[in-house]
Parts: sequence; C-alpha cells; structure tokens
Amino acid sequence: MQFHLNGFTPGDPEVCHGKAPAPLPQRVDVLIVGAGPTGLTLAAQLAAFPGITTCVVEQKHGPLLVGQADGIACRTMEMFQAFGFAERVAREACWVNETAFWRPDPAAPAHIARARVIQDVEDGLSEFPHVVLNQARVHDFYLDLMRHAATPVAPAYSRRLLDLVRDDGAGDHPLTARFEASDPRLPQGLEAVRARYVVGCDGARSAVRQALGRALVGDSANQAWGVMDVLAVTDFPDVRRKAVIQSASQGSMLIIPREGGYMVRLYIELDALAPDQRVAALQVTPDHLVAAARRILAPYSLDVKQVAWWSVYEIGQRLCARFDDRTDDDDAREPRIFIAGDACHTHSPKAGQGMNVSMQDAFNLGWKLAAVLMRRSPPSLLATYSAERRAVAGELLDFDRRFAALFSARPAGASGAGEVPAAFEDYFVQQGRFTAGTATRYPPALLVGPGTHQHLATGFTVGMRFHSAPVVRLADARPLQLGHVVRADGRWRLFSFAARGERGEPGSQLGELLAFLADAAASPLRRNTPAGADIDAVIEVLAVFQQPHRELTVTDLPGLLLPRKGRFGLVDYEKAYCPAIEAAADIFDLRGVDREQGCMVVVRPDQYVAHVLPLNGHAELAAFFARCLRPAA
Repeated sequence: MQFHLNGFTPGDPEVCHGKAPAPLPQRVDVLIVGAGPTGLTLAAQLAAFPGITTCVVEQKHGPLLVGQADGIACRTMEMFQAFGFAERVAREACWVNETAFWRPDPAAPAHIARARVIQDVEDGLSEFPHVVLNQARVHDFYLDLMRHAATPVAPAYSRRLLDLVRDDGAGDHPLTARFEASDPRLPQGLEAVRARYVVGCDGARSAVRQALGRALVGDSANQAWGVMDVLAVTDFPDVRRKAVIQSASQGSMLIIPREGGYMVRLYIELDALAPDQRVAALQVTPDHLVAAARRILAPYSLDVKQVAWWSVYEIGQRLCARFDDRTDDDDAREPRIFIAGDACHTHSPKAGQGMNVSMQDAFNLGWKLAAVLMRRSPPSLLATYSAERRAVAGELLDFDRRFAALFSARPAGASGAGEVPAAFEDYFVQQGRFTAGTATRYPPALLVGPGTHQHLATGFTVGMRFHSAPVVRLADARPLQLGHVVRADGRWRLFSFAARGERGEPGSQLGELLAFLADAAASPLRRNTPAGADIDAVIEVLAVFQQPHRELTVTDLPGLLLPRKGRFGLVDYEKAYCPAIEAAADIFDLRGVDREQGCMVVVRPDQYVAHVLPLNGHAELAAFFARCLRPAA
C-alpha cells in the first residue's frame, strides 16, 4: 500500500473511526486501566471468552491517532496471527528486510559512508517478517477485534484513576477503583468500579503502580534523543532501509522507513544532559531536530516537507520489583492487582522492544486471568505472571543498557572508523534473536516442564515459543503453518508427532496415546473438559504424521482426531497434518523431532512450549495438567 503522498493523515488509510466516551459499569471481572497496546492486547484476549466482563478505562479523550511505537517484531507478528490480524498488519506495514550501518568515511571523517548491510532477520527464524507500522493502527486492529468478540469490549475514555483499594472482606469483587471524568460531555463527579482483578497498563507514570506503593527503580544515561516522523526528500541512498548512522562528531541517528512508502522516522541523538537535568530543559523544537539530522547525514541532503509527529525523550532503564500486589512476606496471598508494560519497565525505544515486550506481558497474563475466572485453573496460576515476565524485563533492560551505550559511543581514532561502530554492528547481529522477540525462555516451574525429554524434539525448546513450520492438512491437502492453529482462545494444544510408519492404529504408540486421552479416567481431556463441552474445549489434540498426505486416508484416523462437535455433532477434520510436500520443509527435520520414537509437544495458550514428552508418557502428561488445571465441575 502507498499513502501519505500529499500529506500525513492519521488513522486507517481506508476508513477512520473513533469511539465516544461510554459510561462505566459498576462491577466487572477485570478492570484494565490504560488503552495502549498493552491494555488492548489484554482486553482482546479476555473479550474472546463468553461470560467474562471486562472494562477498559483510558485517561485520554479518544483513540490514539499518531506517533509513539512503530516496530513490530517477528514474535509479535506470531502473536497477531493468534489474534487473527497478522495479515492486515503485513499488508499495510513497511517490511524491514535489511539494516545498513554507516560510519565516518576514513577518507573524509566529517562525512559518513556505508560500512555494512546485513539481513535484518536471519533465515528460518520466523515465518513472519520484522515490520513497521504506526502504533495507532495496531490499536485500530485490536479495537475492531474487540467490537466483534464473544463479549464485546470498548474503552471508556476521559477518565483518570484517583485511587484503588483492595478489601479482601468485600466478597467476590474486593477491588474498588474511583475515577473522575475529564470530558464535559460526561457526568461530573466520581465513578466507582468494583472488580475481581485490576491490571495497570497505564504507562511509566502508572497510577495503578502508585496505588500499590511500587516504584520504577533504575538509572538514567543522561542522554537526550529526539524522534520525528517526516515526509522528506533526500539523496541519502538508504532512506528506505533501516539505517544506523554514527558520525564522527555530530552524534548518531537511526532511520526507520515507515508504512506508506514515503514517510520515515528519525531517532536523533541530542546533547548530553547534566546530572538531574530533564529533557524539557533543552527546549528542543522540530527545527532543532531537523538541523541535527542534517549535520549527521552530511554530505547528504535532507529537505523535510512535513513533520507528522515528533517528541524528545531521555534514555533510562527502570524496573519494578514485582508485577503484582503481593509482597515477599505474603506469597500465599492470591494476586489481585497487576501492572504490565511501561507501568513496570521502561527503557530506550531505539531497539524497538517497548511495545513488543509490553504486549507479550499482556498475552502472558490474559489467558491466565481467563483460566482462573472460568475456573479452569487455580488462582495460584496468576503468581506465574510476575515471575515469568519480570525475568524477561530484566533481560531486556540489560540488553537495552548495552545497546544504547554502543549506539551513542563515539568512533575511535582520527579517521572515525575505529572499533566502536564495529562493536555495535557485531552486537546488533548477535542479539538478532532477542530483538526479534524469539529468545524468551521461561524456566521450569508450574507451567513449564523440566526438559527431561528435550532430545525428542530439539527444535521445540521447552520454555520457548512454539517455532512454527510448514505442514499439509490431511483432510484437504491445504499447505499452512502448524503454529497458526494456536489461536488466542485460551486453549492448550497437544501436538502428537507420530513415530515412523505409525497411522494411529491400535497398538501403536500414537494409537495408545489417543486411546488414553479419549477413554482413560486419568486423561486430562476427561478430567478437565466440562460436561457437555466439545472434547477440545480446554485441550486440543492434534497429530502430525510422517507419511505424505496422499498415503493416508482421513476416515481411517482414530476417533479423537475426527471429533464430533457442536449441537449437530459435525466432524472436525482439522486435527491431522503431514509434512509439507517439499522435502526440504519436512517439519520432523526442521524441528529435530525423533523419527523413530515421535513425541508429544504441549503448547500453552500463549504459544510457548510447556513440555516435551514421549508418546507413552501418559502419566507425566496427566501429572503436568493436574498441576495447572482444575477438575471440571
């Protein structure tokens, strides 16, 4: 798509929409404070469940239209696929295919010269690219999804949180939040909402975090940066590539091509801040940013025609001690209040991690809240949110601290072509999986197995995201990505990879597993699926065979792979898969699945591998699910 040709216009390039302020409900299951990407990810996840009431309250007067985060990592695109709008993002976004590095020209140090161009994402890391799209458009996709969800949700704008109180003696809704209106169209005075759970997704100045008495702890690099989205004419050859520029004496700049084919984002290094100085004291204007960008780009020209959005910020890495309302002394208490995204971790934006990591916070928490509210899982499940995501945030801050320091470091030597730029480039390459969002690994705990049987599927690392691969659906020969069957619907997935030659016949390892799951009293399907619900309502069982799809007949499959569902008992034909037709794309080879033994791969509702087990590991499978799922009522 191309747009912005005759000037920047915010919103959907085809249709713009907004939402008027709405009244607040008196009681909800989950109250979300903040309608940024974190809050909307959480709301979209919860809206998928009938019977769960959710309220999203935002201090701003309406949906975001311009500015803020723009980079969307490969892992985030995988998550968007689970929500059903990855294709919309990919169609509209700018794809980042390569990154160019520019250093001072050894022959003329006052000028810059291209030093290196690399592939932005390594081959095979994900089926999705790294893309760039205005954060407001991501909001639009979530808002559209929420409007059409099982339990529709729309943000209530123009409310500011005044206070939040927890009273465990107040029954099922122990939390009371009070808001004041900031829009004259709304009734003036205080509004109160009682909730079972509250999640603060309200940014670095989070009122929810303050209500918890928590603080962001860390330090500042005393370095100011400007950011601006511009429509410009330039002879710089890499303006439509991601480009990292480190000049000899004028500072550094990061160029990010934007969606639409014409707009570009510039991250521009400014003067160092004095101790205790705030960025506002610099009195930066768009003209200052443009002038700084021109100096860094020399000898290339930059003629800015329009500034669509701009801001200034200071670098700092700060982290909250916990992401919920428990303390070290009351671990047994059920967490009721949570914080996510910038409310609990802040850092520089240049590596493009802020929005991505924040949305992953919400994805981690959303399905867990739903599981507890639907009584599928015990409340102890909620304690895993802070434990898992704070560790990830700590890794992010360590990365960002090193990344920001190398970015701002001055080139060594008179020529300006010394070791510092090369060190930054090497670090960028080394950390490619981290910036793509695919390096996160949760340690063994309640929701992650010990990895004892990891050798059965070396490419499905326990604790890491389920790395998709191409397959063919048996029933209709449709080629697709296996990971795309993991939707954001709160269900667990059990992928059973058949041993060589097996068809699920009686007596085979796969056949015995399917028989156990279908009929045994200890089966987690029988134990955890509510009476009258479809057999895959809580845990979906899928099989991947080694034979080409034309060598198998779908009607010969065991009954569990052809379940009858719904009011009419219709057959679900989408449980069995075979390797992709191209020999080079065989999922067993790509993901290191043991062909002789096969295996089970248990995948959490947020697309992370929870366990790898042998096909005959029935007792281990039952024991794992007994820890994290309640018996069905």
